[in-house]
Amino acid sequence: QVRLVESGGELVQAGGSLTLSCTAAGIIVSRNVMAWYRQRPGKEREFVAQITPGSETNYADSVKGRFTISREYNRNLVYLQMNSLKPEDTAVYYCNTVRSGNPYWGPGTQVTVSS
Repeated sequence: QVRLVESGGELVQAGGSLTLSCTAAGIIVSRNVMAWYRQRPGKEREFVAQITPGSETNYADSVKGRFTISREYNRNLVYLQMNSLKPEDTAVYYCNTVRSGNPYWGPGTQVTVSS
């Protein structure tokens, strides 16, 4: 079974930086499309960033230029580097992948940005 677990979420001041990690089991991150989503208070879950097996990346307009998605192949990890954080970035962040047409999600990690 595919298992994804996020970590690294915490309280950070506006303008600060934070890196989230996604630990994957039952899947090789370098061979799959990996993505980060988030759910802000009172909002629906939304796309944040994506990386393909060919290392192409895509970002939501709201985070483009501030966030970077990457992989660490030897440890089978996916990262989300977040810079210049804003209060509106406050959300639960989720790691995501799709295998055989089925989506898989981690339990999420809370990021809170204070003003």
